[in-house]
Amino acid sequence: MSVKIRLQRHGKKGKPFYWIVAADARAKRDGRFLEKIGTYNPNTNPATIDLNLDSAVQWLHNGAQPTDTARAILSYKGALLKHHLDGGVRKGALTQEQADAKLAAWLESKAGKVDAKKAGLSKAEADAKAKALKAEKEANEKRIAAQAEAAKVEEAAEEVTEEVAEAATEEAPAAEENNEETQA
Repeated sequence: MSVKIRLQRHGKKGKPFYWIVAADARAKRDGRFLEKIGTYNPNTNPATIDLNLDSAVQWLHNGAQPTDTARAILSYKGALLKHHLDGGVRKGALTQEQADAKLAAWLESKAGKVDAKKAGLSKAEADAKAKALKAEKEANEKRIAAQAEAAKVEEAAEEVTEEVAEAATEEAPAAEENNEETQA
């Protein structure tokens, strides 16, 4: 029986969520599996990966072949490096302490890179929010200025209509007097 380390899809349509599993190569994609090794959520930025490193390395020692995506995930989390270092320990090229030190240094540098990316993303998000807020304030100021201008124009129009109405009322009695004089 050949064993594959692969992704098993879960989640809803358009929002995938994967389990990282060790499964028989003949089993269906979402079917039976031998062991759940971890989870992978590509919906977050950066993607969230929870992996049982020891279990993944044990399956690699036993000959399980990861798929391309699973290989990328295992490499990202350091399982392939640990498998490689364990091979060196078995051959006697280095001691277990040296292998553990190399793995710890690599994991620490990887965590620093991930934290830097998260900080950059949060800074970019904050900048985008500040820019949107500034644009919204400018739009509100323009809208308020336009409303004030419209109110001034409306007041001027009302004054003109009032003046026209007053002039019309003054002319109306004078016209009536002229009519009375012509009739007499």
